[in-house]
Amino acid sequence: MADSTMRVSFDLTQKDLKYFRRVMRDVREKHAKSSEEEILAACRQLIEGIGRTTAPDFVRDRVGKLVILIDMLEDAEWALSGRDRDRVLRGMAYFAEPDDMIPDKVPVLGFLDDAIMVELVVTELEHEIEAFEDFCAYRERRAARGAKGENLTPRVQLLDTRRQALHDRMRRRRSRRRGSSGSSSRVYLW
Repeated sequence: MADSTMRVSFDLTQKDLKYFRRVMRDVREKHAKSSEEEILAACRQLIEGIGRTTAPDFVRDRVGKLVILIDMLEDAEWALSGRDRDRVLRGMAYFAEPDDMIPDKVPVLGFLDDAIMVELVVTELEHEIEAFEDFCAYRERRAARGAKGENLTPRVQLLDTRRQALHDRMRRRRSRRRGSSGSSSRVYLW
C-alpha cells in the first residue's frame, strides 16, 4: 500500500482564541523577567527536542517556523529593536514555559499545543516575518550584484535604507490590520 496522507483541520472559534490569548498573556506575564537569551534558548531547545522525537511532520513543520523568529532577532543587519523586537520576544515567550498545555512527553499529541501556538504567533507576526524575508532576499540579491562588480553604493548604506523602508512598511501594515473593521478571521494574541 502506498503512503497516503490525511488532512485534519479544525477551526478555532472566538472562544478558543480568547482562551489562547489568555494562556499567552499569562505566560508572558510569568516570563516578563526572562531574558532574551533564556527565551531564545528555550525555543532552540524545543526545536532540537522535537528533532529527537517521532513527532508528526505537521508538528515539526510548525515548530520549525520558530527558526525564522530566532533569525530575525539575531540578524545584526536586520537590527530589530524597541517595540518591534519586544513583539517578537513576547510571541516566543510561550515556548519558554516548561509547563505548557499538553505535556511534551505525551506521545503524538505532546507537541500539538506548541504547533498551534507557533501557528498563531506566526500569523500574528506575519508582517514582521514578511519584511524580514524581503530584507534577506534583498541582501542576497545585493551580494550577488556586488560579486559581479556592480556595487555602486556602499553595502551598509543600501542595507540601512532597505531595512528602514521594510521596518516602516511592517509597522504600517500592522497598524492598518489593527485598525480594520468588520469580521475577520485574524488572530490577535496581544
